[in-house]
Amino acid sequence: MHKKKQIIATTKTNLHPANKHRGQYDFSSLIKTHPALAPFVTNNQYGNLSIDFFDPAAVKNLNTALLKHYYKIDYWDIPDNYLCPPIPGRADYIHYMADLLMESNFNKTARGTKIKCLDIGVGANCIYPIIGNQEYGWSFIGSEIDETAISSAEKIIINNKSLKGKIEIRQQQDKNNILTGIVQRGEYIDLTICNPPFYTSAKEADKATNRKLKNLKGKSAKKVLNFGGQNNELWCKGGEQLFVTNMVRESQQFSKSCFWYSSLISKESNLKTIYAELKKANAVKVRTIPMGQGNKKSRIVAWTFLPEKLQKVWAETKWE
Repeated sequence: MHKKKQIIATTKTNLHPANKHRGQYDFSSLIKTHPALAPFVTNNQYGNLSIDFFDPAAVKNLNTALLKHYYKIDYWDIPDNYLCPPIPGRADYIHYMADLLMESNFNKTARGTKIKCLDIGVGANCIYPIIGNQEYGWSFIGSEIDETAISSAEKIIINNKSLKGKIEIRQQQDKNNILTGIVQRGEYIDLTICNPPFYTSAKEADKATNRKLKNLKGKSAKKVLNFGGQNNELWCKGGEQLFVTNMVRESQQFSKSCFWYSSLISKESNLKTIYAELKKANAVKVRTIPMGQGNKKSRIVAWTFLPEKLQKVWAETKWE
């Protein structure tokens, strides 16, 4: 009988060079940090330690262990069925945006609470602010419309001394707005990040989940979202394309309030429409930053309305 070849990838070369998760997960160390992970760790078909990534409890405990081990987070938890995102991909977004700020900061890494970021749709997990603050010391505003998610994010902040006073959660009262009602008059933000709802409807999201589970090892499986997600986290009318084009239109109203706007774009076919909207909005500079996690390719689209002269003044007066 022909034996299956053991495959061990020591480095995930498609992740950002600064990403702490480029290597394989060190489950022995993670279990020492978070013993509750132990029951979920077994040998996979190649004889390597792993977890069942289709088990929500396993994914949640892995995230908890990673946040404790690498980001010194004492407490982290989320309500059932809320989005439990993969940490490596979230870290990649933060590191790429740090690179973008560095380009605008005379090639010096922008660190410290003087850098203010807005996470649009912070969610119950508060992952982007945690990584951004712990890696670069940035301060964060997290906008959110879901009251349960707000309570969860605030509980995470309250129960971690390192996060207190560094992350503020603001509720978006109007589902039709993204920046209006969040960005305050006279407030200046250095960077926005956003992981927009991908699907156009609950039906589309449901179909995608069913396909994912059907392809799992060729077996039928109970319909459970391993990474979770509420409706507003997974889908919105018009999906990712409409959400980001609306964000572009609204960002024009706050053109001098933010240095770099940005959003994750999962679907390449949405870029043409988004670029057209950015041109219409008179964005001064647009950057597309490729990203890749595993077999999935994605990208960040970032834009600014500040001309070069104002960019320089911003960096000299706010970041020096």
